[in-house]
Order: sequence, then structure tokens, then C-alpha cells
Amino acid sequence: MAYAPAADTSFFTRRGLVFILIVLLHIGMFYVLASGMSHRIVEVVLGPIETRLIDEAPKTDEPPPPPPPKIETPPPFVPPPDVSIVIPADAAPTTAIRQTTTVAPVAQPPPAPVAKVPSTPPKSDPRRPLSQPEYPPSSRRAGEAGTVVLEVYVNENGRADEVRIKKSSGFPKLDEAAVREVKRSWRLVPGTENGKPVPMWGQFAVTFKLTD
Repeated sequence: MAYAPAADTSFFTRRGLVFILIVLLHIGMFYVLASGMSHRIVEVVLGPIETRLIDEAPKTDEPPPPPPPKIETPPPFVPPPDVSIVIPADAAPTTAIRQTTTVAPVAQPPPAPVAKVPSTPPKSDPRRPLSQPEYPPSSRRAGEAGTVVLEVYVNENGRADEVRIKKSSGFPKLDEAAVREVKRSWRLVPGTENGKPVPMWGQFAVTFKLTD
């Protein structure tokens, strides 16, 4: 038969003592907190606590930002004032005696007459009779005839530099034949001024006539 130890029924066992010590420790701590002894204990252990106020670092004065550019507002439009011009009335005429001298206008002499330069127009040279232009065969067959009046610019050598038709014969082929003949073959006596040959316009007529 196994032996079982008898249970310890005494109140003051080891566990009971531990429990009582824990309860007493809590009661003591509560008392210390309630009576303010904790502050004294802290002062004794740690000594007095010094507090220092640290001044704030001085602030450097930064220059203020530049002001925004000032925009000039245009002045309000003011209409120009109406200006009225008052013309003063003519002053009353005053009576004054003045001596005036009348100067007779001087008559201007008439302009001197322009001396007329003697001149002669171009003409045909008797030593070189004017040649008759060739009759265009088609004009001859068509029975075309007539007189063409030409203006000829004759230089100082007697040659025709320019020929133009002043009055047509009515047939272009006859006119062209006359102009061509004058430029090619005619030699004329040039016009003169003060006895000297000079280029000058002259007028000549060429007649185309059917003889048969």
C-alpha cells in the first residue's frame, strides 16, 4: 500500500506567505504614491532637477521682396474743350489825311521782232531726175491707179532717211511701191537755212497711171 503525504492544512504555508507579502507590497506602494513620498524619494536618488530655458536662435532679418512693378494707368480720356474764336468787330474808321503819290506805269518796249531765217525746202535734182516706181503687176491687172502723197525726211546729203505716207492712193500695193522706190533710188537737193544744207522734211507726190 503506497504512502501518500498528508496535505498541509496550515494557513501559514509558503504560498500563503508569498501572497501576503505581495499584498503588503502593493499596499505600501499605494501609500507612498498617495502621501507624496515618491517625489522625495526621486529627489534623494536623482538629486534636484535643473531646468534651463534655451533662448531661441536670433532670426536674421531678410530683406523684404521687391515691390511689384507699378503699372501706370492711362489718364482718363478728357474730350478737348470747345474753343470758339470770337472775331472782334472792326474798329470804327478813323479820319486821317495822308498824302499819296501816284506813279505812272512805265511802258515796256515791244519785243524785238524775231529775224526770219531764210530757208528752202528739199526739192528734186534736175541733174538726177526722180525715178518712177515700178508698177506692181497685180495692181496693173486689177486696174488700180492713183496718186500717193509722201513726206520725205531728206538729210544734208540729199538721201531719204525716212518716208511716211501723208495721203494714200487708196491701194496699199501702190503706196508700198512708192515708199520703196524713194528709199532706194531717189537723190534730192537738201533743204537749206541761211544757204547751208540741213536735214528737213519735204513733200512729194507719186502718180500711178495706166497708159493702155
